[in-house]
Amino acid sequence: MNCNNEAGEDDYHAGHTHSHSHSHSHSHEHGHGHEHGHDHSHDAPADTGLADSLFSKVNIDLVRCLNESTPDSIKQVFKPYHQRLDTTKFVSSDPDDPELLVYVPFTAMIKLKSVFIWGGPSDSSPSQVRVFANRDDLDFESIGDAVPTQEWALARGAREPVEYPVRVTKFGNVRSLTLHFPECFDGDEGTVYFLAFRGEWVELKDTPVVAVYELKPSAADHKTPASESMGHSSIH
Repeated sequence: MNCNNEAGEDDYHAGHTHSHSHSHSHSHEHGHGHEHGHDHSHDAPADTGLADSLFSKVNIDLVRCLNESTPDSIKQVFKPYHQRLDTTKFVSSDPDDPELLVYVPFTAMIKLKSVFIWGGPSDSSPSQVRVFANRDDLDFESIGDAVPTQEWALARGAREPVEYPVRVTKFGNVRSLTLHFPECFDGDEGTVYFLAFRGEWVELKDTPVVAVYELKPSAADHKTPASESMGHSSIH
């Protein structure tokens, strides 16, 4: 399923997503050398079925979520595409508060094309998402005033993940994404079953992301998903 609301003329217009891989002229055989510095867009072997998948580029060990009911359950929603309908693995918010704030760092520089989101067919599915590129400093105190790179009203009652194309000019050099789910359609507990990203990537050549985050003094002052990734404890 593909949603194009909030999509500009420069958006990436994705085709229908099927369980089989589509052939693209810019994809590469895995045996081919990549010494040259152009964008890579081949599929991860474990994620067959989604062209241009960024599944293998999510730094899953450093993914964090604020207000999740079970620690580290957010990591379960990043699944290979053929497992996208698996509802045994999910993240849910604390009872009485459906808000979730998810921090997703990448191991490469990303040119994002689209985001897949699925909260299941029930009304515990998030009704909105606000996406921020390269913002590791956001917490629940600052998120309300922050201007998202892009946001969507999410599909209600979806029975499979929905693809939301992004404004590619806004997501051309992404090292991390922060996804804010402020509320669900109904009830006090939000649930997400599947998150995925499509796009191209190039290897990072400069200072590792971890070092950049650790040098920021604000990381010790506020509890953010990024600071939790680095092992900071800021709640006293």
